Amino acid sequence: MSNQDLFSTMKLNLKKPLVFFDIESTGVDVAKDRIIDLCVIKVFPDGKEETHNFRFNPGIPIPHEASAIHGIYDEDVITEPFFKDRATEVFDLLNDSDLAGFNSNKFDLPLLLEEFIRVGLAFSIDNRSLVDIHKIYMQYEKRNLENAYRFYCGKKLENAHSAEADTRATYEVLLGQLQRYSDLPNDVIELHQISNEERFIDSGRRFVYENGIPVFNFGKYKGRAVSEVLKQDPGYYNWMMNGDFAMHTKQKLKELKQQVK
Repeated sequence: MSNQDLFSTMKLNLKKPLVFFDIESTGVDVAKDRIIDLCVIKVFPDGKEETHNFRFNPGIPIPHEASAIHGIYDEDVITEPFFKDRATEVFDLLNDSDLAGFNSNKFDLPLLLEEFIRVGLAFSIDNRSLVDIHKIYMQYEKRNLENAYRFYCGKKLENAHSAEADTRATYEVLLGQLQRYSDLPNDVIELHQISNEERFIDSGRRFVYENGIPVFNFGKYKGRAVSEVLKQDPGYYNWMMNGDFAMHTKQKLKELKQQVK
């Protein structure tokens, strides 16, 4: 069954475009690693699709361990543009859309946010639905993308760990999930709620909302209101700003500090 047939059978309820995306990178450290390959499948409310592929020179060596997984080596990207060279193009492509991916809330999205911050682009996730297909999958089946693709789509995932193959498979898996589970909503906002067990504020999940109040989600102040801690222990702010935290975490900490009265 084609994507269009699946879309017609179990149509996603889209109020605005939904972007499925997948990233291949130099590693898994969000604060230090870089994007090499980015695929975007943009699905519009009328079912129209656009596919965009981006290949980048990460500006740092690609470890052999990473190349062994995705098959991209230093010599493959030496003539490719840096992320900064096409950042505005990527930003404009994503900025009107909700986002979806496979384990994207924990890795792909945080890494993408770091890249945008490095080039000075303010890409906000505050009013954007984030649908993590992995989260839905783990709730229902608890397996990986290749097994999910076989289970929901009845096909073997060829070229696993290439950005486009994984992105296409992720899109098809969500359509398959909608077809299989009658209680799974097709509304993106509801899928966002299922995909996010906690409403995180920053990409590193150092801050989350509890009853609408920003609280620390780690360390000795876990569970305490950020505003309360910053008043009682102002040195904690400096410790975090000088620490090895993701840039998006520091950016959000600055914003939260500005709200403290």
